[in-house]
Amino acid sequence: MKKAIKLFFIMLKIGLFTFGGGYAMIALLENEFVSKRNWMSDGEFAEMVAIAESTPGPIAINAATYIGYRQKGVFGAVLSTIAVCIPSFAVIYVISLFFNEFLKIAWVAAAFRGIQAGVVVLISLAGIKMFIKMKKSLFNVLVAAATFICMIMFSLFAVDFSSVFYILISAVSGLLIFLVKRMRERKKRSENNDIS
Repeated sequence: MKKAIKLFFIMLKIGLFTFGGGYAMIALLENEFVSKRNWMSDGEFAEMVAIAESTPGPIAINAATYIGYRQKGVFGAVLSTIAVCIPSFAVIYVISLFFNEFLKIAWVAAAFRGIQAGVVVLISLAGIKMFIKMKKSLFNVLVAAATFICMIMFSLFAVDFSSVFYILISAVSGLLIFLVKRMRERKKRSENNDIS
């Protein structure tokens, strides 16, 4: 029960200090669960990010649910999901009550501009950390480089291209490489059997 309570408050804290969506949360999750507590390895964390990104729903909630499930089963998944959503729900509820007046406050607008800049750094940091820890095979580096170049080019030329397509194209590419390797292995085995 002690671990469940700790999990709840960690997710509550992450939900409270994550501005700019789920990608900004990745660096905080990695710090809490990989670096500080050692509850996950770097490889497990990278797999969690891939799963959370490729399943329906916001990456932040998917990641919280996955981590909660790994730590305390279904109870942990529900607990983590609720904890990470509480701060956002509370803030949005309060803002909705005073939305028009809230937007007119100059210091609030200035704070949001600062938060946007910070979020860019958090997302970039999470991506760089994951790239550094990623297995550096030729395929992985090529896919990461191609994705990065496409994202920059599409952003510069204002091409609307969903991040879902990057994930799907990368997944299909990985599957094709896997199938080609399997076919080569089978061919080698059959040739070896023919020789002997």
